[in-house]
Amino acid sequence: MDARREQAAATRPILGVGGLVFEQDQVLLVRRGAHPAKGAWSIPGGKLRLGESIADGVARELLEETGLIVEVGQFVAVYERLPRPGAVGDDAHYVVLDYICRATGGLLRAGDDADEAGWFPLRDLARLHLTPGAAAVIRKGHALVTGSRLST
Repeated sequence: MDARREQAAATRPILGVGGLVFEQDQVLLVRRGAHPAKGAWSIPGGKLRLGESIADGVARELLEETGLIVEVGQFVAVYERLPRPGAVGDDAHYVVLDYICRATGGLLRAGDDADEAGWFPLRDLARLHLTPGAAAVIRKGHALVTGSRLST
């Protein structure tokens, strides 16, 4: 990242997008290969590009990180990640919009800044090293897809 972009990132939030893909009682996750949260399992997604619609950004990020072609559906949640006081570099202020997606094609494979991609049973979420807030967003998305009530 050049100095001008770093300075801009420090003065305003970065808008990100993510896609929740479910297959029965499993969710598609990626292991982050870069910071922030390198090594953690996460909802696939990334930064929205200037001039790109949200739906196009979600679809692009899912294709880049998982190899899957998706149809972007219902909005699920906003996740906000605040920087630590005094932090610089990748520890920026992120605002991420997560959407339900349906896989329509492609072959599952990790790509872009994802080290791994795979399907995980929802019952195993507590055992995974997930990015902060991911489990709650996944549960909310699954409840929307299945029409079930959220358990607290």
